[in-house]
Amino acid sequence: MNRIESIMKRKSKKKILIPLLLLLGLLAFLYQQNNMISITRISIESEQLPEAFNGYKIVHLSDLHGKAFGKKQKYLVEKIKKAKPDLIVFTGDLIDSRRYKEEASIELMKQLIPVADIYYVNGNHEAGSGNFPSLEKQLLDVGVKVLRNTAEIIEVNGEMIYIIGLDDPLFGYAIDRTFVSSEGMLDHITNGLQEDGFKILLSHRPELFHLYIENDINVTFSGHAHGGQIRLPFIGGLVAPGQGILPQYTEGVYTEGNSNLVVSRGLGNSLFPQRLFNRPEIIVVQLMK
Repeated sequence: MNRIESIMKRKSKKKILIPLLLLLGLLAFLYQQNNMISITRISIESEQLPEAFNGYKIVHLSDLHGKAFGKKQKYLVEKIKKAKPDLIVFTGDLIDSRRYKEEASIELMKQLIPVADIYYVNGNHEAGSGNFPSLEKQLLDVGVKVLRNTAEIIEVNGEMIYIIGLDDPLFGYAIDRTFVSSEGMLDHITNGLQEDGFKILLSHRPELFHLYIENDINVTFSGHAHGGQIRLPFIGGLVAPGQGILPQYTEGVYTEGNSNLVVSRGLGNSLFPQRLFNRPEIIVVQLMK
């Protein structure tokens, strides 16, 4: 082989190698965007918070869609354990109605029950799956506290706060067999609670923030938006169900008056299989007096 042939052969290898490396780099980036979990820490202050709950830590999870993060959810569970939560809340779409598999979802709850109490509300995928009665029974059997248009009390050192759960609107709402709106149902749930009591709401839909404000909810945990699926610098999320193009509520905390909305980017995917600049998320909220 002469010198010219040798040079041509090296150039030919480079033409193949460079695109191959770029492709491998792209695949690694896409995998990281879908699977490398980020942790977002949020502090929320309120004068209404009882002194006993000062520093109370809540881990917020949402929109798993049946995704597995390692064997027995090991990768996800380890990160949650390190956060040392006092409470874990899950705000819907634990499973995916399009490819219903509950094993990974139930396994996550089994692994987390020893970590802290878990409160859960359903989402639109639970409603659309047609399998929610079976899923709900399994969650209850594991020890998860399923909130369905109900309020409960959490006590610490003799002081208390409320935690409220609102079904996804796709389940429909009825009081004494009479159909009511989301607003009517939330009014019904909160009626009778102490007016100045600190209230936490679990509700899948962030686009209903105006209702949460009207009902004097101190902190609402929501999901559903998937962070806008694709996020761009200075623009944010591009699209979210229930909010359309350039949605208003996609991630982080939104505050209006005494009401705070915490929106999770979620953990899994549904219709669109890829996240971009929008990694799966665990939110850790610390309540401060």
